[in-house]
Amino acid sequence: MSVPQSQLIDMMRAAGEPNRLRILALLSRGALSVGELVQIMGQSQPRLSHHLKALAKAGIVERHPEGSWVFYSLAPGGPEREFADMILSLALSGTEDFARDEANRQRVRSGRASAAEAYFGEVAETWDTVRSLHFPNEAIEAVLLDLAGNGPFDHMIDIGTGTGRMLTLFAPRARRADGLDLSHRMLTVARANLDAAGITNAHVRQGDASALPYETGSADLVIVHQVLHFIDAPERVLAEAARVLAPDGRLLIVDFAPHALEFLREAHGHRWLGIRHETLGEWASVAGLELAAPHHFEPPQALAEGLAVNIWCAVPALAAREAAE
Repeated sequence: MSVPQSQLIDMMRAAGEPNRLRILALLSRGALSVGELVQIMGQSQPRLSHHLKALAKAGIVERHPEGSWVFYSLAPGGPEREFADMILSLALSGTEDFARDEANRQRVRSGRASAAEAYFGEVAETWDTVRSLHFPNEAIEAVLLDLAGNGPFDHMIDIGTGTGRMLTLFAPRARRADGLDLSHRMLTVARANLDAAGITNAHVRQGDASALPYETGSADLVIVHQVLHFIDAPERVLAEAARVLAPDGRLLIVDFAPHALEFLREAHGHRWLGIRHETLGEWASVAGLELAAPHHFEPPQALAEGLAVNIWCAVPALAAREAAE
């Protein structure tokens, strides 16, 4: 790690306080809201907010507003993350404060799981109805893993992360995995699922799929899983996915083939009754992507009407042309 002396001093000043070190240790296990940190550390919100502000100003942690909530996480990379990892590796993790904080974090984690279970109980019927209409997810996920390759991926982005399933699936192959979703309640489900799986290199945040909060060319794997049919303007999502995709990156898209199940629009909020390959190809071309023919999964044979699923793979058009030459 090589940083300007002034930046190093700023980071040392920000982290050089016992409570801030405790905060960094907690955030190394996953993102937490200010309210959750209050519960864990037993300190007032103004005091913790002061510490978090100092850490965020130094770039060691990042701030993610989510409606009336604010979540904090360690910096995902760069010298700020290296600095945090270095000082945490030297910290005495067996001290009484650290042990008490971890026990309290586990209780907060249980609360997350309960909230996620309650919400998922409300929407379970919707999910089960749609799942029953298409090919088993296990087979679809196997193809996704094969198309993506073994990695390791420096940065994977899951657009419209929902329950966080794609993060859980791909985190073992990624150094950093980020999930984005508009729904705070669905993000609660995703965080609970990541906690239960023991995944610490994946984080979720609230955001708009058509205005991604990630740097251009920063991701070598981007996934858009069962999202486009909910979006009024899917072409904007494709354009943003193309923007954040690295020149040698890969975009995987999963969605329904065109169908006539009108009740999904009326009862489940689907804006599009499936996505035509030709239409997706047009959107991809405008976004500067080369789209391959989809892997196609027919609906279960026992159904008179079901949902066919397509998996598309797209790469930047320039990279595709260079590979063909």
